[in-house]
Amino acid sequence: MTTARIAAVILAGGKGERLGGVIKANLTIGGVRLIDRVTRALAGSVSTILVAHGGVDPKALALRPEHIAIPDLASDYGGPLAGLAAAVAWCGAQPRSPEYLISVAVDTPFFPDDFVSRALAAIGTDHPAVVARYGGQDYPTDAIWRLASVGALPDQVLTQAAPRSLWRFAAELGAGRLDWPQTPAGDPFASANTPDDVRALEARAAAE
Repeated sequence: MTTARIAAVILAGGKGERLGGVIKANLTIGGVRLIDRVTRALAGSVSTILVAHGGVDPKALALRPEHIAIPDLASDYGGPLAGLAAAVAWCGAQPRSPEYLISVAVDTPFFPDDFVSRALAAIGTDHPAVVARYGGQDYPTDAIWRLASVGALPDQVLTQAAPRSLWRFAAELGAGRLDWPQTPAGDPFASANTPDDVRALEARAAAE
């Protein structure tokens, strides 16, 4: 599978309300911004890196040249589902749409750099999507989506026919699971939602 058939979307619309209203993408772990850490993990595995910025001003993200900023669709949907719908719409508008779309939460600083290759192997020819799972916990924001299976999502969002959460959307779609092996370092999909999370992630970065 060539990278030309694989796009990625970084779900970067989080405003970090539990972190005092900071822009999550700009938080640093181990001295590196979260959005830059995720971008580094994707580099070389995908042809395009979209950034779904939701209600965050893209200028505040100081995006890199390889990033393509995409706003949410004109609907009352928000959160990760809205970001995925915007990415699917962008892909569908291309002269040659990618075959797969990788989604990743911007606040996962230890997102694995071999996620794309493992996700491609897991999705095979049968699954419409595959969601990351670690330690029995599903992470629908960190997933691979077959564009042919989710192409209707933008219209469903615009007509308010889509589920209201990414978790429910993946469940209704019949997504498979990519069970990530246990590692001494811990959960590679751990995210920065609270101050305690940030402290734990900083300690992990320092240990590595």
